[in-house]
Amino acid sequence: MNDSYKEILIKRNTPAGNKILKGLLIALAAISIFIGLVFWPLLIVGAVLVVVCWLFVPKLEVEYEYLYVNGELDIDAIYSKQKRKKMGSYDASELEILAPENSHELDSFKNKKDLKLKDYTSLDPHAKCYILVFNKEKGQEMIKVELDESILNDLRRIAPRKVNLY
Repeated sequence: MNDSYKEILIKRNTPAGNKILKGLLIALAAISIFIGLVFWPLLIVGAVLVVVCWLFVPKLEVEYEYLYVNGELDIDAIYSKQKRKKMGSYDASELEILAPENSHELDSFKNKKDLKLKDYTSLDPHAKCYILVFNKEKGQEMIKVELDESILNDLRRIAPRKVNLY
């Protein structure tokens, strides 16, 4: 049995703006609650800020998990190493094209107005990223991922005319 299984965890680099925003939200919530003990209307503002922090701050730290099994790529987002959300499931039979992000093979897809790019990468400028376009039921989807050689070779084995690695 030749099953191909690969799991990759990509930690997204948290931009400095997100780190500052996280610190400001937490500081404002703490200060509002502390001052709210004396001046009660500010306690309500502090409570609202605590709820905003509880909902918003975990989404500032993201990791992406790629699970590749026999031509099917599942992508999950993991927020603050606590909550998991399924971002998508992609089958190699629906693959239209796979190419490096700067390849001219993708020019016709990049100019389509209704085709949005979903970025599931680390945002590292030195990382080798690939763009995959899939034909889904709702139309075409374009995703940007960081794949390793074993997944690329297996996808080339499954769909050799659709995989361009140059």
